[in-house]
Amino acid sequence: MLRQRVITAAWLAPLMLAGLFGLTGGAFALFTGGIVLLAAWEWTNLAGVSETTRRLALVAGMALLMLVLWAAGAALSVGLLWLAVAGWLVNLYWIVQYPARSEQWQSMAMRLSMGLWVLLPTWVGFNVLRDTGGIWLLYVLLLVWGADIGAYFSGRAWGRRKLAPAVSPGKSWEGVAGGLAVTLMLALVFATWQGLGAAAGLGLVVVTAIVTLVSVMGDLFESMLKRFRGIKDSSNLLPGHGGVLDRIDSLTAAVPLFALLSLGVL
Repeated sequence: MLRQRVITAAWLAPLMLAGLFGLTGGAFALFTGGIVLLAAWEWTNLAGVSETTRRLALVAGMALLMLVLWAAGAALSVGLLWLAVAGWLVNLYWIVQYPARSEQWQSMAMRLSMGLWVLLPTWVGFNVLRDTGGIWLLYVLLLVWGADIGAYFSGRAWGRRKLAPAVSPGKSWEGVAGGLAVTLMLALVFATWQGLGAAAGLGLVVVTAIVTLVSVMGDLFESMLKRFRGIKDSSNLLPGHGGVLDRIDSLTAAVPLFALLSLGVL
């Protein structure tokens, strides 16, 4: 398993970095759109769709919707970022109430609808952040990775109080605190590096704290859906790493919210 993880990471990491920071405009939207469509393919499984032809049709429908949004100039739409805010408030309620309120979303149609308000704003958020030049896209990626690393090590060292035992028994409040400590240090480093004034620097710290906490929801939400579906990974598209959703679950919550909040702060 370790060998598979290393081999996959060796080709995947350079490809992702080249696509995220080497492309702009339509090429960037196409690249990130491809990632989102792979995640949409996995989401159809989370929704309980098993027939390959039906899954392909649903992904094709998602691709058509993204094409229409791009053609209409809505790929940078702030309105779709607000859709993410509303959607993640609902998602938070379901995470906290799992499994007591699972009947509210267990239908295939509802789980497919969830994919729209999770994945579409993620794509828009990527486009919005890349449109700023890329530095804040880099920042949100480092934020999510830093939060994951901080949570992993602090959770292993001090984790006692479970965060959401019914959804993801391994996560703890101490892990969340460790991840938050890492991302707040990252905010201070970036504020200094970018020469932000006191007001903008404080704004970045506040936005970072909010987005760090929200990124945890992305992980928990996918865990909830996988637990309900009875599967360990969203797919086996990435040998040793599971599926695309398993790698971007935190980003689906963090990217659209950071893109929205950063517009008024940075």
